[in-house]
Amino acid sequence: MSDSTPQKPGDYKLTDPVQLAQNLARVFEQLAHIARQIAERPELAKKQAETQVTPIDQVTKTLGAVAQAYMAEPQKLMEAQTQLWNSYSQLWQNAWAKALGTPSEPLASPARNDKRFKDRDWQENTVFDFLKQFYLISANWAQDFVKNADGLDEHTRQKAKFYVEQILNALSPSNFPVSNPEILRATLASNGANLIEGLKHLEQDMATPDGRLRIKQSDTTAFELGKNIAMTPGKVVFRNDTFELIQYSPSVQRTYEIPLLIVPPWINKFYILDLNPKKSFVRWATEQGLTVFVVSWVNADEKQGRKSFSDYMREGFLEAVQAVQDATGAEKINTIGYCIGGTMVAAALGYMAAKNDNRVNAATFFTTQVDFEKAGDLRVYVDDEQVKWIEQRMEEKGYLAGSRMADAFNLLRSNDLIWSYVINNYMLGKEPMPFDLLYWNADSTRMPAGVHSFYLRECYLANKLAQGKMILDGVHIDLKKVKVPVYNLAARDDHIAPLPSVFKVGQFFGGETKLVVAGSGHIAGVVNPPEARKYKYWSNEAAADTLESWLKTATEHDGSWWPDWADWITTRSGAKVSAPVPGDGKLDVIEDAPGSYVTVKSE
Repeated sequence: MSDSTPQKPGDYKLTDPVQLAQNLARVFEQLAHIARQIAERPELAKKQAETQVTPIDQVTKTLGAVAQAYMAEPQKLMEAQTQLWNSYSQLWQNAWAKALGTPSEPLASPARNDKRFKDRDWQENTVFDFLKQFYLISANWAQDFVKNADGLDEHTRQKAKFYVEQILNALSPSNFPVSNPEILRATLASNGANLIEGLKHLEQDMATPDGRLRIKQSDTTAFELGKNIAMTPGKVVFRNDTFELIQYSPSVQRTYEIPLLIVPPWINKFYILDLNPKKSFVRWATEQGLTVFVVSWVNADEKQGRKSFSDYMREGFLEAVQAVQDATGAEKINTIGYCIGGTMVAAALGYMAAKNDNRVNAATFFTTQVDFEKAGDLRVYVDDEQVKWIEQRMEEKGYLAGSRMADAFNLLRSNDLIWSYVINNYMLGKEPMPFDLLYWNADSTRMPAGVHSFYLRECYLANKLAQGKMILDGVHIDLKKVKVPVYNLAARDDHIAPLPSVFKVGQFFGGETKLVVAGSGHIAGVVNPPEARKYKYWSNEAAADTLESWLKTATEHDGSWWPDWADWITTRSGAKVSAPVPGDGKLDVIEDAPGSYVTVKSE
């Protein structure tokens, strides 16, 4: 990169025209080189197709349905077009007025959480302000176009909204060097050196084993498992071909006699709950006097491909319960299920209730759904046609590639998780900053075919767990038979497990349920240590039939919900005993935490 001083907003001075011309020539050479590399590897197109997030014909079919809806009502289509052109006409008038020094109110403004247009020149510079408003007017119109289409079922409308959003995000003026003031200033200040450096980053990100572009969201060299991330002291004390069980070393001499088993989702790696000492829920829980165990799921390959959801329940959760008992000698355990892990824990509790197995004393659910009627944004990927398409891609190897799951989640927040890094890495030529959460986000896992197919079909498509129709190992799962006390944590801004869906968890169990609503979303709402003093949470001791009535009378609390949960769980954890140490029970120490399974990378 050039040593030129970065220019301030409004400053677009060209420092060295000759150097800029030379560097732009190098940029075109690099682009040609990258194009040749792609052309010389035709298998990359096949691999890309194998791991794409959704079939292209789904996009065409869905957007075609929107077009047909308007073709059936030409008057409505004409009105929509007239509205768009009137907005453009007004924008031109406002732009001329602004250029002549007459202030005018913007016709369209970005949402509060839209970080694309934070640079001052998007507001102060007439040209960039025009580009921004032109884009936002068009984007708002396109989204309303989908919203107002008649005759679409809810799922088709949701998919259309998602596809249109992806197109609009890609076409944002912030994504192009000549229409983004920050990139333009950086290009002029460095004489194009930022673009050269950015293309180097692009080539590096394409130099993956499978040849697919993987945009770096964090400095991957900045973290090492067990060293500066996932570093809470503990030991692996059990292992089968489905999971490893980590028993964490006690932080105090005496702990509660009922141990805690945490079951994270197998769609991600467990150390989201152990990012670093300041953020670690695991470490914090041990400091509260709890003996903590965590399931570390295997990163599935061909061996796990034919395992079923029932297998994961038996070989995962139920074997983990037994292993915790063997390690501590405890008669009962408490458990936490997070997201999909929570869905499995719920189903397993129903199975245990049917078998009169009462080894679980209390259960906590983090952002968990058992009723998928109001499931979140992931539903755009789930219908019968798309599930069949996914199953075909899992058939050969027995699993779904981790990269596909990562892409699916990233697309749900593509401005923040894709395009912001395209700008930073490839256009500004900067390295991404080290960020433990985004390092974890990129450390994806593979989905075993049988388990993933069951989850999509039985939960998302058929909603059988909520209806009491799910069968595991020949047992009908009736959640009303589950009488254990439940702490149900929802997140107010969760787009994966939405609050209206998680709220309903308590309606399905047969025992007492305490609902707590955390501020923020699916991850930040959970990983919110007290010392951070961030967000809020809401609780309500009164019963409520609807979410609206619950929220209306809920009590608002500052800061983290963790201490509230600690009060709840410790009163259900028995008396204090000498703290169990890994290896002192029936289970021998296998290796140090975080274990081996978590280190296996996905393609």
